[in-house]
Amino acid sequence: MKRSAGLLLFHHTDNGLEVLLGHMGGPFFARRDAGAWTIPKGEYEPDESAWAAARREFEEELGLPPPDREAVTLGEVRQTGGKIVTAWAIEADLDPATIAPGTFRMEWPPRSGRLQEFPELDRVAWFGLDRARAVIVKAQAAFLDRLAEHSP
Repeated sequence: MKRSAGLLLFHHTDNGLEVLLGHMGGPFFARRDAGAWTIPKGEYEPDESAWAAARREFEEELGLPPPDREAVTLGEVRQTGGKIVTAWAIEADLDPATIAPGTFRMEWPPRSGRLQEFPELDRVAWFGLDRARAVIVKAQAAFLDRLAEHSP
């Protein structure tokens, strides 16, 4: 079973609590909004801790070191494909314009024999919780609810 771990940044604004989500890169999600946004996360092997993987993946996906602050454990969710995602929330500010996303390679178009490179996350943005729930990968909405319980 595949496992992923990630960090959900949040901050408080005059409009309430906001979270930082990334839009999944690549051709499958290019024209999608709902269900195409995720916390910065990635897969890890059993010999790596979920916490270490979450911090590593944050840096790989955003090109920035993860904030060195207290983290709120958000637990696990099981996504539709069966993957288990573990997440932590950290209160921090980040300017989405500063990200330098990592990339991945895949054959595109399918069966063309051509490898193309795509950003892991093609954009990053702050969302209020209601809007975040509308666009995040469905199973990950539980992380938003758990964060809201911890945050006044």
